Amino acid sequence: MRQSVGRPVSSVLCGALLAAGAVGCSGPSERTAPKPSAPAASANAAAAPTGVQLADSAIGSILVDQSGRSLYAFTADKGGASSCTGACIATWPALTSEKAVTLGSGLQASLLTTVSRGEGASQAVYGGWPLYYYAGDLGPGDLDGQGVDGTWFAIGRDGKLIKDDPAG
Repeated sequence: MRQSVGRPVSSVLCGALLAAGAVGCSGPSERTAPKPSAPAASANAAAAPTGVQLADSAIGSILVDQSGRSLYAFTADKGGASSCTGACIATWPALTSEKAVTLGSGLQASLLTTVSRGEGASQAVYGGWPLYYYAGDLGPGDLDGQGVDGTWFAIGRDGKLIKDDPAG
């Protein structure tokens, strides 16, 4: 007579998966940036005009690019200069442009400047904050970079950081 081993094996596998899921749900309350699997490509096509505009989000009206991708500031940046290089810039690509950056309605031209990056690119700066994308944001409207490491935040129309958490 043949015994069935399917049920005990299934029970063991289900138990292991439940335990792994419970472990995956616990963790630190502060969000951290994932390690990029490969260096991020430039967020902008070299010759495409770059625009900064406002968009409504879960945390209010924020700066986005011409495609609706969220823009962020790094609290370690001081005096309008970027301090994000190396592995940082792979996860947080700079908003750069070869042409003048255009502003959407409701934004103040007096708050827009640029800064020259070490590699020679011109990075957009708004309200004294160099602007970055987050590699973890997959498309327009994503705010997955908000609050990462307690140092990355979306920027409002006034050039000030928005430190609200979109998750609540």
